[in-house]
Amino acid sequence: MKQLEKNIGYHFKDKNLLRTAVTHSSYANENRGNISYNERLEFLGDAVLQLITSEKLFKENPSMPEGKMSKQRAALVCEDALAGYSTELNLGEFMLLGKGEETSGGRHRPSILADAFEAVTGAIFLDGGMENAKKFVLHFIDAAHLSLQDYKTLLQEIIQQNPGERLSYVVIGENGPDHDKSFTVEVRLNSNVIGTGKGKSKKQAEQSAAKEALALMGYKN
Repeated sequence: MKQLEKNIGYHFKDKNLLRTAVTHSSYANENRGNISYNERLEFLGDAVLQLITSEKLFKENPSMPEGKMSKQRAALVCEDALAGYSTELNLGEFMLLGKGEETSGGRHRPSILADAFEAVTGAIFLDGGMENAKKFVLHFIDAAHLSLQDYKTLLQEIIQQNPGERLSYVVIGENGPDHDKSFTVEVRLNSNVIGTGKGKSKKQAEQSAAKEALALMGYKN
């Protein structure tokens, strides 16, 4: 479990919470005895995820209507999104599954991975409180939310209103090991830097740079 804690970026005081979070009901059913599995933690984690995501959207988008916030929240915490977050953590490798689930590809099944992410979120909340849960969740939500907003296209549309102006994106920094890189990108109008952004991919960093440029220009999403 030490490697899983390292992947998660949080060390549990109660290791049993983490074990329960990655224990599927099929494993508990096949191994008779008082084995806890992750469905209750999943229930709690879902509520924590909803609250953290709702708060982020509410605070960062003061003019966004309720309907749009609901759609964005749904996109950020849907099964496919949560399964993607689990894949980043390599959660599937640590799942305790029954033989049937194991042989049928349960370690890669989106529903199981999504449930496990919710359960881990619930476990962190119980073990370390809301601030630790928020830190864990926002690592994924921030990047995913940035990808929902096409700031680059919006910036390009604004700049195109002035013929002759040209945008370019330049990578000025690259840090970290191959499995956990961080990129820093500048967006330039002609030769002038109008925004800088960071991200776990070049695309994320470009979107972040475009977002900063738009903010400096007075644009509010």
